[in-house]
Amino acid sequence: MRTAICPGSFDPVTFGHLDIISRASLLFDRVIAAVSRNPCKNPMFSVEERMEMLKSVLSPYPNVEVDSYEGLTVNYALQQKARTIVRGLRVISDFENEFKMALVNKKLSCHVETIFLMTKAEYSFISSTVVKEVAFFGGSLASLVPPLVEKKVREKLKSLERVSEGG
Repeated sequence: MRTAICPGSFDPVTFGHLDIISRASLLFDRVIAAVSRNPCKNPMFSVEERMEMLKSVLSPYPNVEVDSYEGLTVNYALQQKARTIVRGLRVISDFENEFKMALVNKKLSCHVETIFLMTKAEYSFISSTVVKEVAFFGGSLASLVPPLVEKKVREKLKSLERVSEGG
């Protein structure tokens, strides 16, 4: 069985993420959308919330699973018996960082390959950071994330407002 890992923070999951994961699901028997637990980042959503959103929006893909991991992606891939890490590229500037990570992963394990998928042009400007910023300033998220994710982002922003107001 050909297994691939699609790692990311998914904070929140965007149409760009879904584009890459859905296309990977056509190439591999089993795809794991793997939410990274990165203590260096300050995410809007907990790992559990991100996994819940991913499971909901990826439910149409029977060969896609959602999981989380801590540590090196290449080690997680080996634990899952995955021979491939799938990374999405939006713009040329993504390539340099992704290329470096792929080389490090190859150095750490010669048994895991990294493949890059270019996102569709209409998603090339979308990032989780852009989604959060647009939401914070009241813009429409309809073309950036699925409706469920937009609802969760709006709810999270309201709850954060209440906390900052002392309520």
